[in-house]
Amino acid sequence: MNLPMTYLEKLQARITKSNSNLCVGLDVRADKADDTTRKFLLDVIEQTAPFAAAFKPNAAYFEAMGWEGMKLLEEIIEAIPSDIPVVLDVKRGDIGETQRYYAKACFDVLKADAVTLNPFMGRDTLEPFLAYQEKGFYLLAVTSNVGAKDIELLKDEHGRHIFQHVTEMAGLSTQGGLVVGLTNAVHILPLIPDVPLLIPGLGAQGGDVAALKGSERKAPLLINVSRGVLYDKPELSFAEKAEAWARVIRGE
Repeated sequence: MNLPMTYLEKLQARITKSNSNLCVGLDVRADKADDTTRKFLLDVIEQTAPFAAAFKPNAAYFEAMGWEGMKLLEEIIEAIPSDIPVVLDVKRGDIGETQRYYAKACFDVLKADAVTLNPFMGRDTLEPFLAYQEKGFYLLAVTSNVGAKDIELLKDEHGRHIFQHVTEMAGLSTQGGLVVGLTNAVHILPLIPDVPLLIPGLGAQGGDVAALKGSERKAPLLINVSRGVLYDKPELSFAEKAEAWARVIRGE
C-alpha cells in the first residue's frame, strides 16, 4: 500500500519539475465574488502554473467577499493543478477546540496542502495541525513588516531573539517551516535552522532576492510574489510576469 505523499515531498517534486521556487500569491482585490473575479483568478492560475512552485491564496481577500468569497476560494483551490501545492495563508493562532476547527477547515474542507500559523500563543496552537502528519505548516518567525521589531526581533534575558524560540517549534514536525520576510532575511538566515521557508517581501515590499544568495540551504524555499504578478505592469501578461520573477529568483 502506497503512503500518501507528504507536503514536502509534493513541494520538492514540484520545485524540481518547474525549476522554480516562485510562490504565486492569490491576493485578489475584488469587492464581489462574481464571474469577473472568478475568471480573473482562473486566468492567473492557468497562465502562471508553468512557472509556479506553489500557489498561496490569502484567505482574508476571500473572506471579505462574504460566503460567496469562501465558496470561490474552494473553487479556486480545486482549479489549481493537483501537482502544485496550495499554501493557504490564514495565519491561524488559537488553542483547543477552536484551533481544531481551524485545522479541519483548512485541511478537510478547503483541501490545502499547507497553512501559515501564528505561534505566539504557544506550542499548543500547533497540536491540532500536527495531527495531520502529511500536511505542512509555516510559523510566523520574522515577518517583512516594520512592526517585526515590536515582538519578533526582541531578545529575552538570555540574549536570544523571540523568533529563535519559534524556530524550535517548527521542529516539532518534519513538515514544519518558517515564514521569514525577505527584507529581514540577510540578518536572520544565519540564526535559523535549515527548515523549509516561505519568504514574502519580494517586489512591492522592497525585498531583494540577493539576500538569499550564498545561504546554501538545503530545505525547500518558496519565495512569494503577489502584487508583482497580479497587478504590477498591466501591459504584461500574468505568464510573462511570473516567468520573469521565476527567472530572477533562479538567478540567486
